[in-house]
Amino acid sequence: MDFLPEVAHSSLKFGTSGLRGLVVELNGVPAFAYTRAFAELLKEDGSAAASKNVVLVGRDLRESSPSIAQICCGALQEAGLIPLDCGALPTPALAYHGMRFGIPAIMVTGSHIPEDRNGLKFYRAQGEIDKKDEAGILSWHARMSIVSVPEGARAIKAATPDIDLIAAYKERYREFFGVGSLSGLTVGVYQHSSVARDVIIEVLEALGARAVPLGRATSFIPVDTEALRMEDEILARQWAGEQKLDAIVSTDGDADRPLISDASGTFLRGDLVGAITAKYVGADVVVTPVTSNSALETSCVFKNVFRTKVGSPYVIEGMAEAARSGARTIIGFEANGGVLLGSDVEREGRRLAALPTRDAMLPILCALGEVIAQSRPLAEVAAAFAFKAAASNRLKNVATEKSAAFVSRLQEDEVFLSDLMAPLGGVAGQDARDGLRIAAKNGEVVHFRPSGNAPELRVYVEALSQERSEQLLEWGLAEAERRVG
Repeated sequence: MDFLPEVAHSSLKFGTSGLRGLVVELNGVPAFAYTRAFAELLKEDGSAAASKNVVLVGRDLRESSPSIAQICCGALQEAGLIPLDCGALPTPALAYHGMRFGIPAIMVTGSHIPEDRNGLKFYRAQGEIDKKDEAGILSWHARMSIVSVPEGARAIKAATPDIDLIAAYKERYREFFGVGSLSGLTVGVYQHSSVARDVIIEVLEALGARAVPLGRATSFIPVDTEALRMEDEILARQWAGEQKLDAIVSTDGDADRPLISDASGTFLRGDLVGAITAKYVGADVVVTPVTSNSALETSCVFKNVFRTKVGSPYVIEGMAEAARSGARTIIGFEANGGVLLGSDVEREGRRLAALPTRDAMLPILCALGEVIAQSRPLAEVAAAFAFKAAASNRLKNVATEKSAAFVSRLQEDEVFLSDLMAPLGGVAGQDARDGLRIAAKNGEVVHFRPSGNAPELRVYVEALSQERSEQLLEWGLAEAERRVG
């Protein structure tokens, strides 16, 4: 029987999307306890009864994920529910099945963060849990005070779904985009350790494109679509130089965020990918966090742009509000590229049902679809949006308390803020919706934000040129490091 170890300051916490922390602190009693808490929440409000007590459990390709998924299944069974082991599959494929059939779900994934960390994403039958649900899970977790994993919880044999969840997910896109819709395109697929690495190739080929597998890994690689590793950028340029590709596509670890480069191997920022997706489906409302490019408003491409805090729960709340306001076609997206379909979409007589959770497949296919629709390279499709040059990165291994204290001081100490921004001409405006986004008098933007799911301080910048944005980012990171201490 596993017992809860003494942990003075646990890394486990709910962030922008799910519960995450160190594997050594999650794999055992905590995974069991948080899953039990989720189960009690579902039983308390009747959700479990509505799904006939069934809960789906999926996972990514991290080495720790099978063990944690097994614990989740054991916890659900201990709670009197029926776990269905869905194996390794994309997060949006798991969510899609749950929403179609009214079944809650748990995805074991740490998404893009390093392999020594992992996490749990919880889904109601209607989609991702919201902040109220997070509070409910934390309340049940505290009330139950579980300190051990019962004997046999790691050894239960959970049943499996009676239909192929991945096949249904692939069919969703084959039906909407149409066989042959991407004919003539040659697309590189950076496979690394994405749980969707084979799914992407199969979907592209079903739609008529020639898919070229690239960079398949045998161990987990933490690909962060918001802060790319230098080696990933080098690989993309290398592959683009070696063969003629119309684009290179990939995802993060659990396939809810896309990674897309043009024919030269230059990656498109996530908010630009979101904008291309929104244009392809004819969105009349875009819902996106404050970190997305400020050109979304100035480009006049979209009728309405609603801004939120960072994190898919906030984007989902914004999409729901837009729907209540009468919006017809709603796309939500984050600066990291996570795209959510907030309403049903119709195009050329085909219908795509809403999927209000982050999904990498939709933006990948929409970006390639725009290449076909406009008969011009992806680089030109992207340039037409006239986005400001932007860059982002993060300071690693910065305690959340230190990041929060730094941002709080910027918000409250005018002298401190003025001193920081003096090299940029001073402060023209501020947005404290999430961290502090500072508009400088020279027209540039610097945004400091504590990460919601890792001990990191995120820095985002906008400038008139890519070269200047990179210089500004370097300055912002250096100033933050110096002042955080």
